Amino acid sequence: MSDNRTRRRFLQAAGFTGVAALAGCLGGDGGGGGTRLSWHAGGQGGTYFPLSNEVKTVVEDNTDFTLNVQSTGASVENVGSLADEDADFALIQNDIAFFAKNGTGIDAFQDDPVENIMGVATLYPETITLLTLQTTDIETVGDLEGATINTGDLGSGTQVNALQILEAVGVEDFEEQNASFSQAADQLRNGDIDAAFVVGGWPVGAIEELANTNDIHIIPIEGENREAVKDAASWFADDTIPGGTYSGVSEDVETVSVQAMIATHDGLENGTVEDVTAAIFDNVDDLTIKTDFISADSAQDGMSIELHPGAEAYFG
Repeated sequence: MSDNRTRRRFLQAAGFTGVAALAGCLGGDGGGGGTRLSWHAGGQGGTYFPLSNEVKTVVEDNTDFTLNVQSTGASVENVGSLADEDADFALIQNDIAFFAKNGTGIDAFQDDPVENIMGVATLYPETITLLTLQTTDIETVGDLEGATINTGDLGSGTQVNALQILEAVGVEDFEEQNASFSQAADQLRNGDIDAAFVVGGWPVGAIEELANTNDIHIIPIEGENREAVKDAASWFADDTIPGGTYSGVSEDVETVSVQAMIATHDGLENGTVEDVTAAIFDNVDDLTIKTDFISADSAQDGMSIELHPGAEAYFG
């Protein structure tokens, strides 16, 4: 219990409250009237939230569980919810999962491992999109020196990745803003920031909406900059945003990515985890988001922490 209280104090000090997590357990959309499970996603302008709502439908159609999907600040906040068992399942990045489990990597977990989180499955590459408007004339990562940058929600995996990338390429002088993907798009539209980091499987809804109203530019992370990022953090892999993904961006854009995954905690019954895992991966055809990547065959690629026994029973 003392570890849990410590993590609660950390989350509060970092600017989080327990209200959203508590709401995830007590309220939400009703389903089939079965046992209620809490699933923590991410911001509504990213990929986690709409994908989680598709998972909700699949799980409720194929089990007796009701899945309550909660919008959150994503990875780091979700780890805190799993640590306190305020969430039964959550989407997090594989790098954040490793840092949390091993008490390393970032200040949030340094020397304070979150021992109860366990893996369920990896899902798809989470592309780092470094976004600006064409009017800013920012062409490279180095041009961000002196800029105002939204690095993502406070405590999110996006913020962690953004700061890792900026440090790796030597951008030191910048003003940091912290807001959701949707808010970042509004900030760019209103000229309040120069650039924003967005981490999620393309296409990201907030970027699509912005591209439909403004001329956007995706800043490539390529060449020496990309090698520096990968050298600084082994979790990053080469990735490409295909031309045509967003309106006005016709050419492929080189960047890097991490991996999205489903996590749970060791207090959840094996049968519950196995049933939810089976519902998802036996019915991938009923999903529409990132289905080119999500499958039982690839669900352990990039898994960075120990599997929950329920997931292990399903995947064998």
